[in-house]
Amino acid sequence: MRVALYGGSFNPPHLSHQLACAVALATARPSVDEVWMVPTFEHAFGKALEPFEDRYEMCRRAGRIFGHRVKVSRIEETLGGSSFTIRTVEALRAAHPEHELTLLIGADLVDERVRWNRWDELQHMVRFLVVGRHGTSLSPGGPHDHQVPIELPEVSSTEVRRRLQAGESTVGLLDDEVSRYIRQRGLYGALP
Repeated sequence: MRVALYGGSFNPPHLSHQLACAVALATARPSVDEVWMVPTFEHAFGKALEPFEDRYEMCRRAGRIFGHRVKVSRIEETLGGSSFTIRTVEALRAAHPEHELTLLIGADLVDERVRWNRWDELQHMVRFLVVGRHGTSLSPGGPHDHQVPIELPEVSSTEVRRRLQAGESTVGLLDDEVSRYIRQRGLYGALP
């Protein structure tokens, strides 16, 4: 089975995250059977995050529209500590040697990959599926990149959090189930 690993803080997961999953499932070459959303357990650069359990549950709700084709992994919770892509890939390859793994990333990350922990090893372990993001053009990638020339809408978790804290609408930015969960739990200062 071909699995696209989609890592991130997902603080919170929003419409562009869902669209990236759709793009991976519909257009990846070689094709992708499933996308596994992999929420960061602890941000490597110390960014403040809502609790892992809340971000996991929001990812689960965001992925539900894809049925069994989008799953949410707890691997980074299991590994503990700061999240590094190489550790996650190594652990998932060991746990699922029967799967072919690809990393799903936004075009904004292509140039910064060389600064990732143990990049020299990682680039030979997996293929990359690169999806365009608003304001970031696709640049020549590496030999293991498949680039999808599409630009996802300009939605950021930072803007979503700002709107929630200000009591502003997030319609069109968040899945209704994710929005409902945020308000029920009072995450990001959202009012019920």
